[in-house]
Amino acid sequence: MLAQATPLRTPCGEGETVWHAWGEGEPLVLLHGGSGSWTHWLRNVQALAAAGRRVLVPDLPGFGDSAQPPGGRDADAVVGPIAQGMQQLLGDEPCDVVGFSFGGLTAGLMAAQHPERLRRLVLVGAPGLGLRSKRLPLTSWRAQATREGRDAAHRSNLATLMLYKEEAIDALAVALQAANVPHDRMQGRVLAMTDILARTLPAIRCRVDAIYGEQDALYRTTMAELAAVLKSGPTFGELVLIPGAGHWVQFEDAAAFNRELLRLLDTPLER
Repeated sequence: MLAQATPLRTPCGEGETVWHAWGEGEPLVLLHGGSGSWTHWLRNVQALAAAGRRVLVPDLPGFGDSAQPPGGRDADAVVGPIAQGMQQLLGDEPCDVVGFSFGGLTAGLMAAQHPERLRRLVLVGAPGLGLRSKRLPLTSWRAQATREGRDAAHRSNLATLMLYKEEAIDALAVALQAANVPHDRMQGRVLAMTDILARTLPAIRCRVDAIYGEQDALYRTTMAELAAVLKSGPTFGELVLIPGAGHWVQFEDAAAFNRELLRLLDTPLER
């Protein structure tokens, strides 16, 4: 996948944000989740590029190969470098942005603070909606002395938070998790456990849609409340629930996710 990508770099504090781009056409920016990298979209970028989009995916500041953002260790500190990077790479024209989990929270904050950057926003499993006050219990992979032990911890955490079906927790999922989490330098994040995105939705001017796995571990017991919070946004359009998929919905059921995302992106914007 990297061999097929065009590498791009934009400023980030004392370093750079590392981007990867595939395809040609109307730009589409994808923002990954916490403790992740561009590989959260591994099963999506080719399909989206084949549909005629220029797909741009950064390693968010503080994750993957990108530098630490200046001024903080949470989503609010990531907004500035990503907005600046989009302006440098795409110019003044707004574009479509899709944000997964932490990336959805970041994208929502960016939509309110930098409305000139977004044409439309699609939230994927985004937190910050005031529906959770406790974190899911995860296993410490750092405490494991062997690779087998670390892989078992990653597998357990994928089952707890990220993926619903046991068969979805395959060797690739474990390998991506094992590669991504050591590069998370944004420890102590708290905004996801607040209602900051819910409070931000009324200030977003672009169209907002959402895709969630119906079995998302963060929301499977509060789907009605989730829908109500999202629909409180004045520009909210549609909530798509994908059956049998968990939080990392775009990986667990990539075919359904890609189909629904492209459908939402093709929905005409109101004038």
